[in-house]
Amino acid sequence: MVHRRTLVTTLAVLVVGSLAACGSADDDGDTGGSDAAPDSPVDLRMTVWTADESQLALFDEIAADYIEENPDKVASVTFEPLPFEDYTTTLTTQLAGGNAPDLAWIFESSAPEFVESGALADIRPTLEGTEGYEYDDLLDSALELWSADDGLFAYPFSNSPFVMFVNTDRIAESGQDNPGDLLAAGEWTFDAARDISAASAEQLGGSGMVVRDFDYAGWGNLATVWGGWDAAPWSEDGTQCTFTDPAMVEAMTWFHDAAFEQGAMPGPGTSADFFAGDVTMTITQISRAASLDGSFEWDVLPLPAGPAGQQNVIGQAGIGVLENAENPEVAADFLAYFTSPESAEKLAAYFPPPRESLLTTEVLGDANPAFSPEQLESAVVEGIVGAQAKPAHRNFAQLDAAVRGELDALWNPSADVESVLGDVCSAIEPLLAD
Repeated sequence: MVHRRTLVTTLAVLVVGSLAACGSADDDGDTGGSDAAPDSPVDLRMTVWTADESQLALFDEIAADYIEENPDKVASVTFEPLPFEDYTTTLTTQLAGGNAPDLAWIFESSAPEFVESGALADIRPTLEGTEGYEYDDLLDSALELWSADDGLFAYPFSNSPFVMFVNTDRIAESGQDNPGDLLAAGEWTFDAARDISAASAEQLGGSGMVVRDFDYAGWGNLATVWGGWDAAPWSEDGTQCTFTDPAMVEAMTWFHDAAFEQGAMPGPGTSADFFAGDVTMTITQISRAASLDGSFEWDVLPLPAGPAGQQNVIGQAGIGVLENAENPEVAADFLAYFTSPESAEKLAAYFPPPRESLLTTEVLGDANPAFSPEQLESAVVEGIVGAQAKPAHRNFAQLDAAVRGELDALWNPSADVESVLGDVCSAIEPLLAD
């Protein structure tokens, strides 16, 4: 993992040097939205974490169209896949080694680090100044994580909502209420999901409800649950631990009891995959629908409501222009093309866009043919608008490890939830103040 001080210090030093040495930035430190061509066409490089050939082919197609329209600006655009597990470390190493890419994908959890360090150029002037870009079409909620001081430092290109997939065969076989009917009646709640899951697992075996990619380690995925209690791990400004707030204590108590008392969820060490057919329901992102093989009947619903109501949650990633790269103005101009309404509609085949005009069942239906229009509207379209992102912080790497270590004590039947959460706060408060 990347140490926060190392990452932020490295990024800040590099940016200070680039601002002094780079002649492409305006006096006010942003890319300025200039259409001025470089002395000769440049080569652009964007780091990504996908190696999917279909996605890379689409990127190449959009880039080729841009080059054809702007031969005086760009000679080539290279998309460089980096391993997902080591992505931020590798990107930071490139920055430290003076080999910064022109553009880069940024994890949501690392967004505050990159934004606050000054490593990313302000792309808002370029996007707003590009004819036909329709900046006002971008959802405010999607931009929030990437914004500071009226600037925008990355475009939220992927906004994948978390939803609840349900195995309606298991639900019918166990004689439980259909979640779709509960949703229509305004009764789709976490308590209802827990009771259905526990009963179906007791009668049929297998597992009830699974928060995918949690596995009693990836605690950030529990945001899909505690949002129903209006809970959060730390204050909005990132300086105060809120794991001990009543809402979080209640939410984590609910989760603990659902797993260890009601049997609604598999315990630690149990491998349970909804898409194998022996799990009643799972919280995951819509992209997982590609794993459905037709071996059972299923439905997809928005996240259930908790005591504080229903909260949508998205997994998000941004594309930023590196301030200390050689051609930030040209890179920003390419980004405006890559994320234009026309390009965003193409990218919607893989990456749900932050554009309100494209969040329609027609556009998303082309990208998600397995979903009905009703499922797309309730679980996907409504799941993006106004959604909150998973936890992020300028010191996330250390916080992630500290929270995970302290929460280990919670994952046993006799755990004292409030006491464990108090230990979490004791462990992370120095990191929040750092």
